[in-house]
Amino acid sequence: MRVTMLNKYYPPHLGGIEYHLRDLSVELVERGHGVRAIVANEGRETLTETVDGVEVTRLGRAFAYASTPVAFKMKSAIVREATRADAPDVFHLHFPYPWGEVSWLASAGGRGALSGWRPKVTLPTVLSYHSDIVRQKAMLAAYGPILRRVLDRVDIVLASSPNMVEHSPFLSPIVDKCRVIPYGIHVERFAETPELLTRAAELRRGHDRPIVLFVGRLVYYKGPEVLVRAMAEVDADLVVIGRGPLKAELEALAESGGITSRVTFLDPVDDDELAAWYHAADVFCLPSVARSEAYGLVQLEAHASGTPVVSTRLTTSVPFVNADGVTGLTVPPGDVTALVEALRTLVTDESLRTRLGQQARSRACEEFSIGRMVDRTLEAYAEAGGGS
Repeated sequence: MRVTMLNKYYPPHLGGIEYHLRDLSVELVERGHGVRAIVANEGRETLTETVDGVEVTRLGRAFAYASTPVAFKMKSAIVREATRADAPDVFHLHFPYPWGEVSWLASAGGRGALSGWRPKVTLPTVLSYHSDIVRQKAMLAAYGPILRRVLDRVDIVLASSPNMVEHSPFLSPIVDKCRVIPYGIHVERFAETPELLTRAAELRRGHDRPIVLFVGRLVYYKGPEVLVRAMAEVDADLVVIGRGPLKAELEALAESGGITSRVTFLDPVDDDELAAWYHAADVFCLPSVARSEAYGLVQLEAHASGTPVVSTRLTTSVPFVNADGVTGLTVPPGDVTALVEALRTLVTDESLRTRLGQQARSRACEEFSIGRMVDRTLEAYAEAGGGS
């Protein structure tokens, strides 16, 4: 099968969707499928390269607006892709990327829905709906009608959880077209090895109390300030791994709360060190407060390491990933008191931590592996008419 992906960017550009796109594409290639990706470059030049077997065309970016790269050659690139001799069996769009979706609508993929042009060949199209547009209210008001047209035109819509389908105002009306495919991770990267356990033990030596771990960007929607406030009432150490505009505010909050000695801020670390921190931690916490947190892959990384998670009951995929009472505990977003109670429960109850951690590892391996995700995606391609 030949698949062409359409997205904002492709790694090494940093981003959760970009990493998901890479993992999906590389696994498809390793299974013998042909994968091309049409994305924007971060500069003005256009270039094509092969990365881990994936042919990536990075179109020159004229400018970016509201986190959306504008590449004027996007429409013509999609037309060429749809009409080339070895055209893809299926297009796979990754939303949100308004410029890409408009380009697809106006080109072969969208059957000329905006331009009036009708291609001779119509290609099956699948769209991964990664998240709602949350903060850009003005953009959403203007883009909403176009998005509905995109969703009407594609054959299958992929969502990361039933929660996303139920609560998204754009997906709930088209539930019959939606298929749930949870994101996967390389669970084997977090498996216990002698080296990993040795490093985890070294990390723990600097902490006399249980360790609560946070990993992620220090931005508003992840709610790190809620966690720092809660830690003032939890007898544990907090390790924060990440960068972001809230760092100085969080440091000041720790100082005012009298817990500076119990809070450690670290810049992002490499994959091996991160896996060691997951194993060193007693509890992982994702205290997100807004629907911008659509999934929370870091929860799965903690689960694959056997570490239970405390997260929030957002109306996104976050509580689907961290099943309350099965792989961890969930609390209302922004509720410091509830977060304190959940963290206290886990840091003081070793038997509960052990049980939830074991269940978390089993669930991650069985339901959230890269292989399982790709199996389900191939089923969706076949259902859309893209072959098998």
